[in-house]
Amino acid sequence: MTKKRASGLISVTLACMLGGCTFTNLPGKAANPTPQATSPQAIYQKITAEQAKAMMEEGEPYVLLDVRTDEEFSDARIAGAILIPDYEIGNRAEAELPDKHALRLIYCRSGRRSANVAHEMVEMGYTNVYDFGGILDWPFGTVSD
Repeated sequence: MTKKRASGLISVTLACMLGGCTFTNLPGKAANPTPQATSPQAIYQKITAEQAKAMMEEGEPYVLLDVRTDEEFSDARIAGAILIPDYEIGNRAEAELPDKHALRLIYCRSGRRSANVAHEMVEMGYTNVYDFGGILDWPFGTVSD
């Protein structure tokens, strides 16, 4: 193999590796995720409630984000969650969630709103976004007012 061809092959291999890797398989995270990304740094991943619970227990700092309504939040929520309704995320995220690289675990009632918010947050530049669906699928208990 010529030096020129070897150099080209190495360049292509490095470009593929650096440009295509958007997910790090860490304990408790999906082994075969389907990331939706706007850039190599921005990640949106759908995970299960069990995976979210495992991530919460690992000790890494995270923000648990409930994107339902005030009434739904008062009725039942996962302990430690903060509320920013889905329809307010665009106006409130920058001020209330300033660290765009912090781990975000997002849920709603059934999973539709959390998926929409996760996608929106990635578009806003958040880079570590996980949607674990709805509180209806959360088997670990809730709190209420």
